[in-house]
Amino acid sequence: MATASVAFKSREDHRKQLELEEARKAGLAPAELDEDGKEINPHIPQYMSSAPWYLNAERPSLKHQRKWKSDPNYTKSWYDRGAKTFQAEKFRKGACENCGAMTHDKKACVERPRKLGAKWTGKSIAPDEKIETFELDYDGKRDRWNGYDAASYKHVIQRYEARDEARSKYLKDQQLKKLEEKNNNQDDQNKDVVSDDEDNEDSLKIDEAKVDESKQMDFAKVEKRVRTTGGGSTGTVRNLRIREDTAKYLLNLDVNSAHYDPKTRSMREDPLPDTDPNEKFYTGDNDNRVSGQALEFKQLNIHAWEAFEKGHDVHMQAAPSQAELLYKNFAINKEKLKYHTKDKIMEKYGNAATDEVLPRELLLGQSEREVEYDRAGRIIKGQEMALPKSKYEEDVFINNHTSVWGSWWKDHQWGYKCCQQTVRNSYCTGAAGIEAAEAAADLMKANIARKEASEEAPAPLEEKRMATWGSEVPDDLVLDQKKLAEALQKEDERRRVEKDERKRKYNVKWNDEVTPEDMEAYRMKRVHHDDPMKDLLH
Repeated sequence: MATASVAFKSREDHRKQLELEEARKAGLAPAELDEDGKEINPHIPQYMSSAPWYLNAERPSLKHQRKWKSDPNYTKSWYDRGAKTFQAEKFRKGACENCGAMTHDKKACVERPRKLGAKWTGKSIAPDEKIETFELDYDGKRDRWNGYDAASYKHVIQRYEARDEARSKYLKDQQLKKLEEKNNNQDDQNKDVVSDDEDNEDSLKIDEAKVDESKQMDFAKVEKRVRTTGGGSTGTVRNLRIREDTAKYLLNLDVNSAHYDPKTRSMREDPLPDTDPNEKFYTGDNDNRVSGQALEFKQLNIHAWEAFEKGHDVHMQAAPSQAELLYKNFAINKEKLKYHTKDKIMEKYGNAATDEVLPRELLLGQSEREVEYDRAGRIIKGQEMALPKSKYEEDVFINNHTSVWGSWWKDHQWGYKCCQQTVRNSYCTGAAGIEAAEAAADLMKANIARKEASEEAPAPLEEKRMATWGSEVPDDLVLDQKKLAEALQKEDERRRVEKDERKRKYNVKWNDEVTPEDMEAYRMKRVHHDDPMKDLLH
């Protein structure tokens, strides 16, 4: 209890004060009020509720527990988003080169980069932004919702309200339509059957706004967990057992029997698989997964997955009620289709279990279909044998083809039989393409034959004698054998000098005039590196 002062009290006053405190804690007396008229919790300890003596508190208060020394510099205001201060008419020195505002530079500009900035054009000068600085306190710096305007969420609420209103209006219109159709078709019996079926389907559709109140109460129901002080436990109520029963881990003491997990108190496998099922009361936790509502829940999950793969917007975790309702409708429609198919088959072929007499055509297996057989008993005409289908797509024609890829084979290449093309995924050219391919093949054969004929009779080549310098020998060129022998001696001498530098003379006279005999001697003495016999010549 908050006390205004620590003045001296008599024993009787102290006893009355204690009785008043006990009555306030028990709720028999009203709680004490502080300076602002707010109630003070009587369960607050005295060392927290009593104010220090130097505050000189005249009335009980908890103000000394609050932060009563507030910094005047701290503020709770926030930035004025999108506010502008001044807009210039011409570019100013130091402004942004892109938009012309003074509050930022070109690097920090958030406007679209202009082809020519405001610095060079002097047009469309952007206004200066409002720059604000706040000194926030400890809580203000860490407030996630600081500056948030709750009115900005109003459009989201309005959108959902409009959707709900349109949905309710649509449902009312549908109900009125069905009532009108039911009233108009009361005299027609066939129409009555159809309307009854529709009513049965509508009764299965659950409106979210008409949920049973007893089911809504179950949403707040929390199963109490046991064996802990806080109410939590590793095991729930379903894992508890009557203490007179034998524990599941004591049913079979064999070490290699079913594994028991002491943390979750679960034993998935059957501890006594060889015992008579009528005599044992526990068959393992896995038995619960394939029986009862667990099996139904598994089928519901499988249906939701398959429906999602086929394009339906169904999600078991996001909208479980919608998934369950769709599964119920699917089961009803499947059952109706099953009975409808069964009735059609019985209507066409009859029912052997009934006492009705079958028609003579069905009894003897006669029909008007004509089947022709040969002498060996093989079917010639009338009943074609169905080819077995594989798991791959068959008879799928693309690009105007009338046959599949691989229906034609020629020269170790597969192709299309319809156009005899060996290029896969090509466009079909039909009979015109076959004729063009044959003409091209004939033309190629003719060209090859003509080329072979020309190669068989080659034109006679005129033998020409090449001169030493690599050109054709003139007709009037005659080599002097004496001069040629002298030129060969000179070439040998020159080669010896090149091999031994000591035989080279100091005073050398060079003759720049080259005669045909010199060229012929050089050619005859020259080493041909491509000649395999070059090492045996000299």
